[in-house]
Amino acid sequence: MCGIVGVVQSEDCFTELYDSLLMLQHRGQDAAGITICEQDHLHSRRAKGLVREVFNQQHFNRLKGTYGIGHVRYPTAGANSKEYAQPMYVNSPYGIALAHNGNLSNTSELAEELFHDDLRHITTNSDSEVLLNILAHELSKFKENDPSPEIFFNAVTNTFQRCIGSINVVSIITDFGLLAFRDKNGIRPLSLGSRLNSKGSKDYMIASESAAFSSSNYSLERDILPGEAIFITFEGEIFSKLCVEESRLSPCLFEYVYFARPDSIIDRVSVYEARQNMGRKLGEKIKKCIPPNEIDVVIPIPESSITCGTLVAQVLGKEIAYGFVKNRYVGRTFIMPEQGQRRQSVRRKLNPIGKEFKDKNVLLVDDSIVRGTTMKEIVQMAYDAGAKKVSVASAAAKILFPNVYGIDMAAKSELIASGKSNEEIKTYLGCDNLVYQDLEDLIASVKDLNPNLDDVERSIFDGHYLTEISESYLNKLEEERGSKI
Repeated sequence: MCGIVGVVQSEDCFTELYDSLLMLQHRGQDAAGITICEQDHLHSRRAKGLVREVFNQQHFNRLKGTYGIGHVRYPTAGANSKEYAQPMYVNSPYGIALAHNGNLSNTSELAEELFHDDLRHITTNSDSEVLLNILAHELSKFKENDPSPEIFFNAVTNTFQRCIGSINVVSIITDFGLLAFRDKNGIRPLSLGSRLNSKGSKDYMIASESAAFSSSNYSLERDILPGEAIFITFEGEIFSKLCVEESRLSPCLFEYVYFARPDSIIDRVSVYEARQNMGRKLGEKIKKCIPPNEIDVVIPIPESSITCGTLVAQVLGKEIAYGFVKNRYVGRTFIMPEQGQRRQSVRRKLNPIGKEFKDKNVLLVDDSIVRGTTMKEIVQMAYDAGAKKVSVASAAAKILFPNVYGIDMAAKSELIASGKSNEEIKTYLGCDNLVYQDLEDLIASVKDLNPNLDDVERSIFDGHYLTEISESYLNKLEEERGSKI
């Protein structure tokens, strides 16, 4: 899960790219990068670290140009290597820089094709480098023709035919413009924004989330359609085309549960309103599962659970308390690459306010329970702060299967709900009561806000993948992810 942004505007765009990446920092904390085109020159900076650590005044002075792309990285491979930071670059044809959000499930096969058939060498294990070289090779087939939007769209069509998985891309074609595209299932979010510039024409921004637009006075125009490619010339002329024969709008359900900012609109669904719906439905289920006298106060785990937890308290008619203080200088524990880091960071990240726990029956509301190690620590913190009873409620349904579309969500064997009963999970967490959202209610929380959604991608909950996924690929994921724990 990464954040990507592309800008084409009438003035230098480093500030807009930098500010947008800050707004997308929640999507990746491992590395950041920006590549900007100035006429026929590319200026680039990418490194490990947060956005504010990677860039400084000298980069503001050096990275000049009116169109460019940016990336914040959430690692699914090569977590400790700078070479995996994006945007990535190939010099032929034209010079292409690319930033990718998603995951390819046929990376190994494509790497073999690239080496033996396309005569291209891959230097990392990154699926993004493979995707970049596939796109470059497909573009090179049209080298005898003058570059045009139609040629770029043909290359995207061929890329879609070869690549399996979730493919959200912003890329620079040097001295021509910005090329962006979204996979045919629309799994990862990608939006188009615009603003009027001083010349009376439009500047354009494409970003993973609409929340990225506001920092630079861009406004959301629309979502990029599944299977759609957009090309924007460096002069600001925009072209678009559907590059697949069949498409299906099925955004990732976990974006609404956890990953996305609450102020984002994804495929015409307000993330904030979706989380409110989750809270209402979860509250109704809690009424049926936990006696009222066993809940004195509802305490949401900051920050992605606050919206949901507030609605849970309203439905239950109980007091709400923000009983945990969050240390904002500790990153999101879920997207830390190693399990050891996650465990150590929980108590650094959250500190209980004793008054809200002492001698009370507490209901903790979290967005989801993945491995269970974080919630186990939080439950113990609640008891240590003096709680009489601790109940736990998850806004998400049980997470039972690995994710193959860009979320490094543990090996199946490490998912707490996989193979365990509610009683066994409750015993592990050390809580008195445990309630999970029903999957049907979770889906309805999103789909009710946009009936035009074809579906939602929910494979982590039910194991039904939208693309062809082999058993050998799942076994490989299990081996690789399990080795991190």
